[in-house]
Amino acid sequence: MTSHQSAQTMKPATAAKKLGVYLEATPAEFQEGVVSRTELNALQADPPEWLLELRRNGPHPRPVVAAKLGISISGLARGGITDALTTEQIDALKRDLPEWLQKERATQAEVRKEAARIKERNVARGDQGGQAGS
Repeated sequence: MTSHQSAQTMKPATAAKKLGVYLEATPAEFQEGVVSRTELNALQADPPEWLLELRRNGPHPRPVVAAKLGISISGLARGGITDALTTEQIDALKRDLPEWLQKERATQAEVRKEAARIKERNVARGDQGGQAGS
């Protein structure tokens, strides 16, 4: 048997997710083609202007929106945010700080606090929770 290896490719949706951008906002040629691992690495190492612009101004996919607001993706849904948002829209939410966002940030803070407590407890017990090297 020969070890002929073909280039690993991915769907545009997968590549957009790895790049942290909203697929529908990417150029048509990106949406319609396949992306090789080499092309993805090149986009990450030396992003073209369209990618820089999307990362700067959006629209951003929900995971990025949630991270920028400091809440979970589920929290976005509970707050009625189901679509991608631009940086301007995210900044407006941060300024206006609606009640649902305040509540979700508090919930997220509690989740982080509990995760830290559990981690400390496991370290004290000598149990790394299956995470080698942590």
